[in-house]
Amino acid sequence: MNILILGSGGREHAIAWAVLQNPKCDRLIVAPGNAGIAQIAECADLDILDGAAVAAFACDESIDFAIVGPEAPLAAGVADALRDAGIMVFGPSAEAARLEASKSFTKEVCAAVGAPTAAYGRFDDVAAARAYLREQPLPIVIKADGLAAGKGVTVAETRADAEAALEDIFDGTHGRAEVVIEAFLSGEEASFFCLVDGETVLPLGTAQDHKRVGDGDQGPNTGGMGAYSPAPVMTPQVEERALSQIVRPTMAEMARRGTPFQGVLFVGLMIDDGAPSLVEYNVRFGDPECQCLMMRLGGQVLDLLLACAEGRLDTAQVHWAADHALCVVMAAKGYPGAYAKGTEIGGLDGLPRDSRRMVFHAGTAEADGRIVAAGGRVLGVTARGDTLAAAHAEAYAMVDAVDWSDGFCRRDIGWRAL
Repeated sequence: MNILILGSGGREHAIAWAVLQNPKCDRLIVAPGNAGIAQIAECADLDILDGAAVAAFACDESIDFAIVGPEAPLAAGVADALRDAGIMVFGPSAEAARLEASKSFTKEVCAAVGAPTAAYGRFDDVAAARAYLREQPLPIVIKADGLAAGKGVTVAETRADAEAALEDIFDGTHGRAEVVIEAFLSGEEASFFCLVDGETVLPLGTAQDHKRVGDGDQGPNTGGMGAYSPAPVMTPQVEERALSQIVRPTMAEMARRGTPFQGVLFVGLMIDDGAPSLVEYNVRFGDPECQCLMMRLGGQVLDLLLACAEGRLDTAQVHWAADHALCVVMAAKGYPGAYAKGTEIGGLDGLPRDSRRMVFHAGTAEADGRIVAAGGRVLGVTARGDTLAAAHAEAYAMVDAVDWSDGFCRRDIGWRAL
């Protein structure tokens, strides 16, 4: 098969790495890709938000299967454009992608099916939002209603923090000036991934992300500073409750509305005493959770994504080894605030690249034969182990071998389970 992956981050590098292990993959193009992806696949300079351009490119290159990595092209209808052009695609329609693109839409769907989630208010007027906020107890969660690259959420401990988050949203920091204000949910967070083909829901795996920038979950939210899989808090009992109370009812409601969901559903959960509540839906693999999942799944990923795209998940099975994976994100100093680009990263050539250890590139570029930082989150250093402690030790040994004085990472990824 000729396969096209859309995206340029660590998630797409990990998906490409796994897909290439499957003998069905003859040719792999990643658009636009990055410096690490360029070492294993063809990269194409393509505007992945332009559905017509992507569809034309896929036709010109005789693409058999397209995998849409990030949320922005899904919300922009790129999967629809590919389907209209006769290209088989993994990823939901723009209508179904509203589960991520609009927090308030997700809340409406949850209300329709009685799925447990936090009480909320939605506002496009700052005065009304402030009035609502004054009546709510602290802590409180302030969310940009639209896409915000994982950074549009503030858990405010004080009124001042909540007001500042509101100002950010209504100043247009995260795009459209619409906010969802949610009650704070207590418990432990986990990421639950399911493949959905419009009808069948196939649980794929679990992970736990580390959103805060600093050790001990301190500091501002980021796009994710590291992850590990599986997440012990996601017991079989919790998983079944999440499926029966949240995921399956939501998917049935989407089909009832005439907008069935096809792709991967990232179910962000808060688990309190064994009871899961929905924090958010995303309509793509999480980053850096994806790096852990791909490391553990390997080449079977392509077969699973094809089964999803072809509507035959009812015959598919996920084969898990009894192992663990852990990903440490190395970011540019200053992230998630202002950071420098173009700083050189050394030591990568000496690191292992095998089925148990990989450095997945996120924000990198190639300049005169050197790998340089080109984003906030730059590398996803990922390792598998028979135990989480073994994966942790291997990943941090690789981190310490990277020569990048302008980078930093958290040193406590996996701390809840360890």
